[in-house]
Amino acid sequence: MSQTITPGLVSLDVDLGADKAAVIRALAERVVAQGRATDAEGLFADAWAREQKDETGLPGGIAIPHAKSAAVSEASLAFARLAPGVDFGAGDGPADLVFLIAAPAGAAEAHLAVLSKLARSLMQDDFTAGLRAAVTDEDVVAIVRRAIGEEGAPAAAPAPADAPASSAAPAADDTVLIDGRPARIVAVTSCATGIAHTFMAADALTASGKSSGVDLTVEPQGSSGYQALPQSVIDDADAVIFATDVDVRELQRFAGKPVVRSGVKRGIEQPAALIAEAVAAAKNPSAPRVNAAAAAATSASASDANIGWGARIQRILLTGVSYMIPFVAGGGLLIALGFALGGYEVTANAANVITQNSLWDLPTEDITSQFGPLGQYLGSVMFMIGATSMGFLVSALAGYIAFAIADRPGIAPGFVAGAVAVLMDAGFIGGIIGGLLAGFVAAAIGRLDVPRWLRGLMPVVIIPLVGSIVASGLMILFLGRPIATLMDALNVWLTDLAGTSGIVLVGVILGLMMCFDLGGPINKVAYAFAVAGLAAGSAENPTPYLIMAAVMAAGMVPPLAMALASTLLARDLFTPVERENGKAAWLLGASFISEGAIPFAAADPLRVIPASMVGGAVTGALTMVFGVQSLAPHGGIFVFFAINPIWGFLIALVAGTVVSALVVVALKKWVGRKELMQAEAPMQAAVAV
Repeated sequence: MSQTITPGLVSLDVDLGADKAAVIRALAERVVAQGRATDAEGLFADAWAREQKDETGLPGGIAIPHAKSAAVSEASLAFARLAPGVDFGAGDGPADLVFLIAAPAGAAEAHLAVLSKLARSLMQDDFTAGLRAAVTDEDVVAIVRRAIGEEGAPAAAPAPADAPASSAAPAADDTVLIDGRPARIVAVTSCATGIAHTFMAADALTASGKSSGVDLTVEPQGSSGYQALPQSVIDDADAVIFATDVDVRELQRFAGKPVVRSGVKRGIEQPAALIAEAVAAAKNPSAPRVNAAAAAATSASASDANIGWGARIQRILLTGVSYMIPFVAGGGLLIALGFALGGYEVTANAANVITQNSLWDLPTEDITSQFGPLGQYLGSVMFMIGATSMGFLVSALAGYIAFAIADRPGIAPGFVAGAVAVLMDAGFIGGIIGGLLAGFVAAAIGRLDVPRWLRGLMPVVIIPLVGSIVASGLMILFLGRPIATLMDALNVWLTDLAGTSGIVLVGVILGLMMCFDLGGPINKVAYAFAVAGLAAGSAENPTPYLIMAAVMAAGMVPPLAMALASTLLARDLFTPVERENGKAAWLLGASFISEGAIPFAAADPLRVIPASMVGGAVTGALTMVFGVQSLAPHGGIFVFFAINPIWGFLIALVAGTVVSALVVVALKKWVGRKELMQAEAPMQAAVAV
């Protein structure tokens, strides 16, 4: 592995600007000047987006702006000893020691571990004192390399970057004693990037626990992986500290433990206070606990305190959609194969064929297959298996929405509410509402403080029973019919548009939705709408097939357009990393994986996303003009046999791809990056989420 820091990356006793933005930009330029990154503004944008989420100033005059960035080609540390210091948001004043930690977007674990060792070293007074006393750039390089284990003595960090850290003091005062012994605390630390704050908080808690006499063990959950604490250690713990900015992995391991939650930065700045709160929680029977019923669910995650209800609902819905897609993809392709073998009229008697015939007793009447009786039988089998799979669509959507809220106890009420939505003809909207109801009811019941003898029955009997009664009862008594009326009106409207020019407008809207957030919630709403209606399509009612074709073709445009622009049309406008991503985007786009354009959108959202939307709208409109129908819900060009006419699909796809590629190239040539920088930062954060 190459050296992470070199003398060319060190700046001693310099004035890099009056504010932290200027300092970060100057350090990013230094990384590029040393040939370790390709785009200073791109690296600055990624580091600044991270800075906007949470300031990186730390007590003791230290700042660690950091980012994973597609602009970085080699993991690097750029260091500046500032004169004068600059405010990075620490409570005790400006920072004079600043490290820019720059990691490639796909950094190897070895690089991430090295960067994490630096973060841990910053918690040691002798390390920071050495940096302040260094006379030459080479002195700084030697100090840092020793600390991170790249030369000389191994890193001074108390534990490997991904290993649990443990502390136990030989003596403890009465305030930290429980049943006459030192309190046993376990902690989890994690931050958005998993490089710096994660391990600094782990070491700060470890050191504070040792000095206070508490038996404390920390599990840092970093980007370089993490070593899970032994379950026996967790079981023996009196309380848990979650100093995290992102979800705790495998949260169910801590179910039932008294818990103290905070952001990761407080673990660095106030470790003693966190430990004291954890000890107090262990002694308090009424203290908050890690919810047993929703331990792995969104509502119990450590990051929920830092996000709004809108973001929580978005994450819940996307969980439901992600679990639903396998039912849709498999079922939809089987239906398409059924049509290919048995003809479009196979739906009329497919159920009778599979129940009354077999391979050795093929059907002889109402043969609609061009392949004769064998094709009729196999087509009926394919169609019925696919239709059965598609029948789970709404139930799976509702069940896993509830799962995202209340974990496993929410699955049964959610599936039942979804089935009731189908019974009431409420469609996928009814499934979404039913899943939300079931999940929140199940989570609320799971939070009840019940006697110990009843706790074992809660997740397997009480929660499914009461959750199903409440959620499904509300669907039947109050919500089902109004939602069904809405769905019926929507379907009638779309059917009426099918024979008019208005269907082109539907294609434009769906194309815009598919390209707005590249696999995000708006994209998934359009996709869910298309696949939910697919099973209702027929030769007499082709509207669902038209909608599915528009959605799939438009969703393929962004990655294909970025591939075309970055590998063929304007290679010089894209970084080497983006050109590599462009090669992969050809296959991702051809497979209908819109997320293939996310690396481009994350780095340059205000040019990539509008360009994608323009092309998506063109493609969606053209598929409607050509009357393109898709019997398959996924697969892109690889399910060509389920798309008719395929020539119309290809023309629409090529047209939208070329338009998007030309627009993004024009924007990159004639709209300056600096003019967009301030506006891009919040959008980059949104795309990353």
